[in-house]
Amino acid sequence: MCSTCVPRKHEQNLLPSVFSLCARKFSIPPPTPICAIIWPVNQPRSSISCRRRIYQAALVCLAVYVLVCIGFASCQRRMIYVPRHFTSEQVDEAAGAARLARWRNPTGQAIGMKRLAFSRPAAGRLLIVYGNGSWTVGCAHYADGIQSVAAFDVFLLEYPGYADRPGSPSQEGIFRAADEALELLGTNQPVYLLGESLGSGVAAYLAGTHPGRITGLILLSPYDRLASVAQGRLPFLPVSLLLVDRFPSLDYLRQYHGPVGIMVDGLDRTVPEKFGLRLYDGYAGPKRLWRFPDGRHISIREPPEQFWGEVLNFWGRN
Repeated sequence: MCSTCVPRKHEQNLLPSVFSLCARKFSIPPPTPICAIIWPVNQPRSSISCRRRIYQAALVCLAVYVLVCIGFASCQRRMIYVPRHFTSEQVDEAAGAARLARWRNPTGQAIGMKRLAFSRPAAGRLLIVYGNGSWTVGCAHYADGIQSVAAFDVFLLEYPGYADRPGSPSQEGIFRAADEALELLGTNQPVYLLGESLGSGVAAYLAGTHPGRITGLILLSPYDRLASVAQGRLPFLPVSLLLVDRFPSLDYLRQYHGPVGIMVDGLDRTVPEKFGLRLYDGYAGPKRLWRFPDGRHISIREPPEQFWGEVLNFWGRN
């Protein structure tokens, strides 16, 4: 290379010198390297290591949270429904002891249990829809209570996947079974609904979608929306976004205008009473509240004859 192509030593240092002179004259701070902006190089190694650990811990927590959400979404029906399974022989034996008979549809499929009134003609028909961990024979005591004060034909719906009924429980399947049950009750007598716990959402569905068919409701330990109950029990999860079977009782009851009785318990941890009170406050039709401060889940703190007598009087007045 020729000597004219190689800068002299003082020419190589000319540009930095000019920058230094301008910086001193106008008080311009020296430029900060890009890498120092992204990750300060003058920080101690311990500080950098701490930041990396925090970042990694945050990623791990986020991954765990996403996995928990996925697990809830995939297993939510196992958490909502707790079906009890029995053989047909076991069901028949238990039903006989409770003085219940099989309730069958026109095709001969057993869809639940029934106990007709002891005196005829019956004053009405009561359809019972139970909670998530119960079954038809387990609700025979409701038939005992109501028939002790009035001549009602009592019918108890068995959910798909419960006892010996084939299928698997879901909101859609239960609603479809409830529609069939209501259709089989006919229109020649008044029809009343009793819904306990999860079943209160089924009763609200029937009342809201068939308002002209339902004469009155009694809801035991109910809720305004199942999503509200689930969110209260799992506050760290976006339950409102993940829940599939939502049972929006309050929304259904907006389409119904008949008498609705609601019973809540002050010590209820399964469905805290505040959700039942929300349903009561949100309903605009004739209503009555039974509130037992020292009761637990579905604890009627009155003699059955007295409680059911009050329910029937409430229905009759409205």
